[in-house]
Amino acid sequence: MRFHIQQESDIAASTQLYNQICFAIAARHYPPGHRLPSTRQLAMQTGLHRNTISKVYRQLEMDGVVEAIAGSGIYVRDNLTKRDFKNSVYSKDKATKPPDQEAKKTIDSFINLGCTLQETREILTNEIDWRIKCGARIIVSTPREDIGASMLIAEDLSPSINVPVEVVPMEELEKVLSNSNNGTIVTSRYFLQPIEKVARQHCVRAIAVDLSDFQKEFKILKELNAGSCVGIVSISPGLLRAAEVIIHSMRGSELMLMTAISDNKSRLLSLLKTSNHIVCDGPSLSVVENTLLKNRSQLMRLPQIICAKNYLTIETINQLKKEIGVIN
Repeated sequence: MRFHIQQESDIAASTQLYNQICFAIAARHYPPGHRLPSTRQLAMQTGLHRNTISKVYRQLEMDGVVEAIAGSGIYVRDNLTKRDFKNSVYSKDKATKPPDQEAKKTIDSFINLGCTLQETREILTNEIDWRIKCGARIIVSTPREDIGASMLIAEDLSPSINVPVEVVPMEELEKVLSNSNNGTIVTSRYFLQPIEKVARQHCVRAIAVDLSDFQKEFKILKELNAGSCVGIVSISPGLLRAAEVIIHSMRGSELMLMTAISDNKSRLLSLLKTSNHIVCDGPSLSVVENTLLKNRSQLMRLPQIICAKNYLTIETINQLKKEIGVIN
């Protein structure tokens, strides 16, 4: 991943770098636990002073996007720990043992820590009750200005998770949780920090899901001839911004890039008339196809359509299912 700083831009260089790193993480180009480039590496790549890059990294850490490990580096924050998913006594990813043996082992470990049987039962009962409460529903939340990102997440989760899935703008989350704090809040990693703040006030868990790395789509874009015009269509403004940043970092100014929200009819039509290739998300596919059909006479050629149907990774969906107790 290469970051491009436009020195002639009115936007501060530190802001440009901050936004590009955030979008790259939100688009999972840098997955959870990934070590980010050192300040020296980024200085060589971007031409920025190392102090400027350190400032950006400190801001990312304050915003809960990354974490600094002394003597090691800066890493993408992983809010889903190994304890949450990999050490479950019911995990099917390891050599399974009878549940009663695992239960005895767990109880023994509490006793070795000095807990009485009564205390052990209370701890385990509270944990189970809390997980059942968290699995009552999924609330997908992002800021209202990018509610399309919530809709993309919900569309991938609904067929896979046998619990109700609701889309709630972040601005309304406080009100919704005040009425009922059952459930788990799911969001993009980019919005996790402010949503965690609201979730803690209502004793609700907030989890960031990982987006697809879109390797198939990026491979196609990498191989396009210089001068090709590419149109990106989505219901999410945030996804469009992320796509612009990543594609620009891959191809620079070699490609002409246009973006459009799928419900912006005039801009979408302009994009379809100009582009050789269209990349769109699943919900936008029918809109793109219908617009092409209705305006076929105005088009000199039909663009190639590339649909990125999956917004979330299969791994992140399976992890979420385990966490709320839905195991295949």
